[in-house]
Amino acid sequence: MLSLVVQAGGESRRMGQDKALAPFLGRTLIERVLGRLSTMMDEILVTTNKPESYAFLGLPLAQDVIPGRGALGGLYTALSAASHPLVAVVACDMPFASAPLLAFQRDLLLRDGYDAVIPRTAGGTEPFHAVYLRHACLPAVQAAIQAEKWRVDAWFARANVRLLAPEEAHPYDPQGLAFWNVNTPEDLAEAERIAMQKKGG
Repeated sequence: MLSLVVQAGGESRRMGQDKALAPFLGRTLIERVLGRLSTMMDEILVTTNKPESYAFLGLPLAQDVIPGRGALGGLYTALSAASHPLVAVVACDMPFASAPLLAFQRDLLLRDGYDAVIPRTAGGTEPFHAVYLRHACLPAVQAAIQAEKWRVDAWFARANVRLLAPEEAHPYDPQGLAFWNVNTPEDLAEAERIAMQKKGG
């Protein structure tokens, strides 16, 4: 059983508005992400500290359990809010988030007994396009927060984390777009252009 938690807690400074709610091909960006991933999930939640702005989604909304703790706190909230043993955590600003890639990550976790399967790119790790075993990762993340750590990967050494190499992700994300975060109006326009070229992407 797999929960999807979409993180909508960022400050969106460079976008100039709440990027999750920015228009994207006739709907909001977060609806685009949800539409790409919802069919493979048994539960869907959104983390946000502005629940009134997301009520229109008709989904369970979770506010930060430990406010002011950045991305690591957001991950803790996501894992805390989910009710299923497996949790896919995805950022709200990834218009090309990949259901096939998340399915591969889930299957790899289950097959080989990992606590988390997190993609790794040239830019670092992608903990917000990742799959977690809730009961193993939640206490590890909590311990990192209690130790006053801030990096979102500060807990990796406490769990059996499998970092997914780029070549492993490639068959499920051949254009290399799954981890693309939309941070500016220019990013948004470019993502729309690519999505239209892909005929709905």
